[in-house]
Amino acid sequence: MAKFIVTQEFWELFPDAHFGIVLAKGLDNSGESSAEIKRTLNAANEASEEFTDAAVFSENPAVAVWRAAYQKFKTKKGARSSVENLLKRVSKGNNIRSINPLVDLYNSISLSYGLPAGGEDLDSFVGDMRLTLAKGGEDFIGIGEDHSEPCLPGEMAYLDDSGAVCRGWNWRDGQRTMLTAETKNAFLIVESCVAEQEKSVIAGTSELSSLVNKHFGLDTVPIIIDKEHPEAEL
Repeated sequence: MAKFIVTQEFWELFPDAHFGIVLAKGLDNSGESSAEIKRTLNAANEASEEFTDAAVFSENPAVAVWRAAYQKFKTKKGARSSVENLLKRVSKGNNIRSINPLVDLYNSISLSYGLPAGGEDLDSFVGDMRLTLAKGGEDFIGIGEDHSEPCLPGEMAYLDDSGAVCRGWNWRDGQRTMLTAETKNAFLIVESCVAEQEKSVIAGTSELSSLVNKHFGLDTVPIIIDKEHPEAEL
């Protein structure tokens, strides 16, 4: 069975990181989000204000910890964490809008907890999925793009046997593995990079699992990944 593995190369840089995983299998992600999911997303847009009250945006703790994390590995110039990108948009009055049910749910968690959250189509993975330092040259076509922009040597990335799933840790998601209306089996993740965010990851992942169970009629159980428990079966 395929696994999700956070490698030793990662833990040497971020020993206090935590990840929350929700494996949502046998779902129907077609159609628009329900009115209730949209209300959840709208409430999360409002809740995110607590993470952007510093006078200087980059000094907000939810942003600053990821700015510091991104200094520890190679990135493309201007790369920022997914949660910074979300929070910046909302802080400028551009609320995060509905995309599809699964994306709306993980975006709601990201905004509510001030943590990066994302999702991938499980059936698109080729072999194990690993969070590790790229060797460089791993194939990657970003969402909305039509050409490959391979990983840099030493870039933190989610990789499988076919290339990159997400570049720059959680900066840019790939087209090959993105969640769509046809997704039946999903890999959802909530991320932290410092020890102070551990409780938020646990709480956010638990809430994400509950939301998925409620809206998709599933029975998912949160999985927590840390240095002592670095992998999980998919």
